[in-house]
Amino acid sequence: MTSTSPKIDAAVEKAAVAAAPQLSGFALYSRFALSGAVCCSITHGALTPVDVVKTRIQLDPATYNNGMIGGFRKVIQTEGAGALLTGVGPTFAGYFLQGAFKFGGYEFFKQQAINQLGYDNASKYRTGVYLASSAAAEFFADIALCPLEATRIRLVSEPTYASGLVSGFGKMLKSEGIGAFYAGFGPILFKQIPYTMAKFVVYEKVAESIYRVFPKKDMSDSLQTVTNLGSGLVAGMAAAVVSQPADTMLSKINKTKGAPGEGTTSRLIKIAKELGLRGSYSGIGARLFMVGTLTAGQFAIYGDLKKALGAVGGVEIGK
Repeated sequence: MTSTSPKIDAAVEKAAVAAAPQLSGFALYSRFALSGAVCCSITHGALTPVDVVKTRIQLDPATYNNGMIGGFRKVIQTEGAGALLTGVGPTFAGYFLQGAFKFGGYEFFKQQAINQLGYDNASKYRTGVYLASSAAAEFFADIALCPLEATRIRLVSEPTYASGLVSGFGKMLKSEGIGAFYAGFGPILFKQIPYTMAKFVVYEKVAESIYRVFPKKDMSDSLQTVTNLGSGLVAGMAAAVVSQPADTMLSKINKTKGAPGEGTTSRLIKIAKELGLRGSYSGIGARLFMVGTLTAGQFAIYGDLKKALGAVGGVEIGK
């Protein structure tokens, strides 16, 4: 029996991938979307307990005033460990949809920019391409996410409101109308678009810097996964800092109904004045941990799933 070296095996595998027919159109972008849906739903769902504590700190900082660890202890002591999974249904469902639009849309809009600008110009002005593509993708992703995020926040802020996703969604729709699901659409755009722009552009730049020193074509699959993890961690922390004030406002506006005749804009202005700069960063420690971890996981899972599904037809413009 003969054996081959790992380097030869890796070279053979990469040659086989290169020789495989490249996907395009719906076949390609549906795989990008599925990979994004899976990576976002898994990571956000797994970190539901952290999100519960983070939301409690934002909504009731006077009670939850001992940081993330203290928040965990208080929730478990007062409501039991099961309370840490409050809103897990809307989290999985919402971020499955959002991940599909976000990652699939990012790849789609990036390709459209390349088609319009030409490869050389798109590569030269790639930072702008990353920013515009991620912003456009996130806008459509938020239309899908907003109703489920509103339901999640209501369940977390009022544990007795409903027993889960279906009952909570139905109760909000019946008692408050469809507008209640989009009361936080402005804040969610204000939060998610800068968040996603920072997330993708920082990820691309960090990964590009690494691949400049250690060429991607020479890396094993496991080293590429490690690169995705590291780049995603840095990107997630940067995105968390950028979007924290809007995240706090989103939690506040979805906690309760507005006063009769009070519009979303006036509610946002009122909340912003009440919070101030310091108040808008309530829960930043928990969110740095949460977003840094989940973003690292997202890019690692996304990269591996794309390869597993054969979604290798995307055009790279990094140098």
